[in-house]
Amino acid sequence: MPHRSPSPAAGSALPEPALSRRTLLGSVAALALGSTAAAAQAPARSGSPMKPAPEVKSESKPEAPARPLSAGPGTTRLKPEPAVVTPVWSFDGTTVPPVVRVRLGETVRLRVENKTDKPLSLHWHGVRNQNPMDGVGSLTQAPIPPGGDFTYAFAPPDAGSFLIRPLVIGGSSEPSGRGLSGMLVVEETAPPAVDHDLTVLMQDWRLSDDGTLLPFGQTAFAASSGRLGNLVTVNGKPAPDAVPVRPGSRVRLRLANACNARGTRIRFDNLKVYVAAVDGQPTDTFEPLRATLPFPPGTRYDLMLDMPAEVGAAGSITALVGNGLALATLTTGGEPVTGKRGAIGPIGENKLLPAEVKLQNALRRDVVLTGGARIDKDKPAAEPVYTGDAAKVWAVNGAAGTAGVAPLFTVKRGQVVVLALRNDTAFPQALHLHGHSFRLLHPLDDGWEPYWLDTFQLLEGRTARIAFKADNPGRWVIGSTVLERFDTGLWGWFEVT
Repeated sequence: MPHRSPSPAAGSALPEPALSRRTLLGSVAALALGSTAAAAQAPARSGSPMKPAPEVKSESKPEAPARPLSAGPGTTRLKPEPAVVTPVWSFDGTTVPPVVRVRLGETVRLRVENKTDKPLSLHWHGVRNQNPMDGVGSLTQAPIPPGGDFTYAFAPPDAGSFLIRPLVIGGSSEPSGRGLSGMLVVEETAPPAVDHDLTVLMQDWRLSDDGTLLPFGQTAFAASSGRLGNLVTVNGKPAPDAVPVRPGSRVRLRLANACNARGTRIRFDNLKVYVAAVDGQPTDTFEPLRATLPFPPGTRYDLMLDMPAEVGAAGSITALVGNGLALATLTTGGEPVTGKRGAIGPIGENKLLPAEVKLQNALRRDVVLTGGARIDKDKPAAEPVYTGDAAKVWAVNGAAGTAGVAPLFTVKRGQVVVLALRNDTAFPQALHLHGHSFRLLHPLDDGWEPYWLDTFQLLEGRTARIAFKADNPGRWVIGSTVLERFDTGLWGWFEVT
C-alpha cells in the first residue's frame, strides 16, 4: 500500500489568545537510568479504595534505588524586562523539561515527589505501559497528594519518543499550563548511526502583559479551544531555539507537542527531512507532503536529515501560526563530518506489533463525542456559547468522563477492536488511545493507513475508524489531548480482561 501523509490539522492563531471565532476554529536534562526491576501499584476500581500491589523483586540482582524527580514551584523568565519572571512549576528546579533516556530493555524507575499544592500524576504518553504505571490519576493510580511521592517503574516494550504529561482526572490542565512536561526517549538496541540525536519539545504559555500566568479553570476556554497560549517555548526557552550542528552531519530530530491545547502544522524550511517514526513507532521512511506535518497536542515525530557540508548553512522548523513562527533553527558550524554514508532509510520495524490486524471478527463499537460550546450558523461572527455544567462540558457516548464513570466497553485480551469515532462537536478534536497503538482505517473500506499511531486529530462533523489489538490488560483511556477538555469530561475508558 502506498504511503499517505497524515491528515491535515488546523492551525492556531498565536497572536490572539482571546476567545474568538478565529481562535476557536483554528485550534485544534537527561537522566541516565540503569536496568532495574519494576514495581507496581494496583489500578483503582470504581467505588473501591486503591491498594498498592506487592512489590516485584528481581531474582537476578538487587533493585537499584529509584531516581528522584521532584515537581515543585520555581520561576523562569519568559518575557524580557520590565516584565517579571514567571512563576512556574518545574522538575528538579530547572525549567528545562527533563529528557529521560533509557535503552530498550532497561527499566524506567523514578520516584516522583509532589512539592506542588495540587494532586499530581504523570502519564507516559505513547508508552504501551503496564496499566498501574500509565499515570492517570484516579483511574490507574491514586493521585500523588501534595507532599507525597509515587514510584513509577516500568520497562517500555517499544523503542521510540514519548511524552511525559500530567494527567489527573479533573486536574490536568493546571500542572501542564504551569510547565510540567518532559520526554521519554527509549533508544533502540541497534540505533541508526547519527551525529546528533536532538529533542525538540514545544510548549505554550498563557501570560499576562506583566509576565505572570493568567488564571486557570475558565469554562469558556474548556468549552471551546482550550487554553491557547500567547508565547511558545522550545525545550523551556522562548522560540526559536538555536541548534548548532556539525557540517555534513546526520541528525535525528525527536519533535513533540506538549502544549495544553495548541495544534498546528509544522513546516521544514531549507531542511530535507524524512519521517522515520510517528508517535514513537517506526515506519517506512517518507518525505512529508509539501514539507509539512500535522502537529496536534501529544503528537511525536522522529525525523532524519543530512545537513549541508558547508559552514553557516541553516534551516528551520516553523509552526504555521499567524505568519509563521520559527520553533528551532539548525545552523552548521565547527568541525565537519567527513566520510561516506548510505542513504537515509528505515530505523527498523517493531516486531511486537502485529504484521496485520484481522478485522473479520473484530469487536466493533461506536464512540460519539458531544458537548462544548455551540456556534450559531445564522450568526457566523458571534462568539460560541456554552451554558451547561462547568464540570461536565463534554461527553463520550452521552456520559462525561468523571471518576467512577462506567467503561465504554470490556474486551477479552487478544481481541481486535474497531472503533468508529464520531465528532459531533463544533471543534476539531485531538484524541489519544492509552496502552495501545492503532491504525487509521480508510474511509470506504477496511484498508489501513501505513503507520501506527496513538494520537490523531478528528475534524468536526467527521467520523474516523481505528483498529487495534487489545493485547494489554487493564483500564485504558481514550480521550482528548486538549487538557481543559479532558478535565471537563472529554474522555472515556475501556477494560481489557
